[in-house]
Amino acid sequence: MGVFGLLGSGNLGNDGSLEAVLQYLRAEHPDAVVDALCGGPEAVTARYGIPATRLHWFRGEYRTASRAGAVAGKALGKVVDAARTAAWVRRHDVVIVPGMGVLEATLPLRPWGFPYALFLLCASGRALRTPVALVGVGAAPIRDRATRALVRWSGQLAAYRSYRDELSRTALRSMGVDTSRDEVYPDLAFALPTPPASAAPGQVCVGVMDFHGGNDDRAGAEEIHRRYLDGTTRFVRALVEDGRRVRLLTGDDCDAPVVAAILAAVDSPLVTASDAASLADLMREAADAESVVATRYHNLVCALKAGTPTLALSYAAKSDALMDRMGLGPYRHPAREIDVDQLLVQFRELEKHAVELRKTLTERNREAADQLRAQFERLTLALFPAAAHDARREAP
Repeated sequence: MGVFGLLGSGNLGNDGSLEAVLQYLRAEHPDAVVDALCGGPEAVTARYGIPATRLHWFRGEYRTASRAGAVAGKALGKVVDAARTAAWVRRHDVVIVPGMGVLEATLPLRPWGFPYALFLLCASGRALRTPVALVGVGAAPIRDRATRALVRWSGQLAAYRSYRDELSRTALRSMGVDTSRDEVYPDLAFALPTPPASAAPGQVCVGVMDFHGGNDDRAGAEEIHRRYLDGTTRFVRALVEDGRRVRLLTGDDCDAPVVAAILAAVDSPLVTASDAASLADLMREAADAESVVATRYHNLVCALKAGTPTLALSYAAKSDALMDRMGLGPYRHPAREIDVDQLLVQFRELEKHAVELRKTLTERNREAADQLRAQFERLTLALFPAAAHDARREAP
């Protein structure tokens, strides 16, 4: 078994998706031998105890190349990675891409980075007859032609596809992929254990993000970031002026400067920063809060999974779809244009209806758990037919 993606690279959502798949494999297929081709092999091996190989031969893959040597290194790396990926795939019976927004470009993304790496994986899988499964992945409409082509080819070459929302399935269908046999399930992180609820009176978690807009917003990225940071800072300051304790959450290493800027601007002992290193840590932080206001998709997932009333600072349709699925559709606000006065009105409405919202989340989380059990059963049928046959024979 191989697992593939930008894992161990500092994004807690990606790693949480991996953790959910490893949990499934260890419970249902304990004899499976698992390793990874990923962005941060050292971190994956240290945290999850599986062997891991670096995704890209060229170590500066995700840094902007300006010098001739770096440009040449990146170009050579594309050729070397094709051979390395094929050799890695050849050693496996099955490869799983666990969740993540691997078929979208809602954040800045170059086609010859991860989209190219995913295409190499899926093409190698098809050529070498090693099934590649895209499990619970996210997709979105893509305007850039090269990125869209690579994503479409990857989807067409995969042996199994499932999605974390209907928007993702629709997006891939619009790119020309036949999705008629594909299913939609909740995000994989909903399969992780739920922490006990222990809300601290008055505490609000605010999940922040190094937000600069999407792939099509590069020209205005700095202005988008400035407005987002200003609006988030003003919201945190308003909470502090009301005497509320604020806990700042992140979901990626790159979010740290945003936390530092807010701490410096507000300068209050009521504002502290979490050092969460996993989705489990984020869920515990959310469970300890009366309410959560968050931007990153998996900050939202963690808060909703913890059963805490949550308001989304939404930057993409996937966040809106998640809030709708969990019954909190009205509680969202645009991350691009934060109106602090309106955000405070929505926040107070959220807290006013906290009791009924917690009941709604309990029901929706129960449904999500049932749906993910069905997802893993179908995955076993698709990828491990012999194991599924044996299980049916042993069933009473």
